Amino acid sequence: MILYDYFRSSAAYRVRIALNLKGVAHERREVHLVEGAQRSETHLARNPQGFVPALDIGGGHILTQSLAIIEWLDATYPQPRLIPADPIARADAMAQALLIAADIHPLNNLRVLKALETRFGADSDARGDWYRHWVSEGFTALEALAAARRADGPFLGGTAPGIADVLLVPQMYNARRFDVPLDPFPTLVAADAAACALAPFAEASPERAKPA
Repeated sequence: MILYDYFRSSAAYRVRIALNLKGVAHERREVHLVEGAQRSETHLARNPQGFVPALDIGGGHILTQSLAIIEWLDATYPQPRLIPADPIARADAMAQALLIAADIHPLNNLRVLKALETRFGADSDARGDWYRHWVSEGFTALEALAAARRADGPFLGGTAPGIADVLLVPQMYNARRFDVPLDPFPTLVAADAAACALAPFAEASPERAKPA
């Protein structure tokens, strides 16, 4: 199994965490987004969107989109379960995960930040303000959801990390990179700290994944 990855991609970071949690052996191959390797013919043949992650599972099958990959992992390697089986718990967990994946992340990924600069003349201060605005808005809603729905336990998933925690940790990492104030989000900060104390999360961090 081969993961086409970039050490600082939050979407790829999610998949690294999921693979580690499930103990799935895999090989990582770096696709350098800043250098534009994602737009090479070779990578576009793997993923026509030109994104990472892409997971080659053999047999000519390459999976794309982090949530789709995590869902496949959950179905193929059931333990530990990341997406609840109970329909209500599943809907609650996916609502939190999608708040990050569909509402926060797409507004702040590399191609959007580059477009703000090259097409709309935004300087670094303006790009930073943009980033912080959308993360803070999304985290305000996520904090309310998490505080209301979290079961007993330190994680958004309750007593064990789940899909929402897998998505939260990379987004929190990026929030800190862009100096997003986190004091208003104590539930998220606590869940992030609990998850990052676990080896599967720590070993997936950009610091560990960065090529030598």
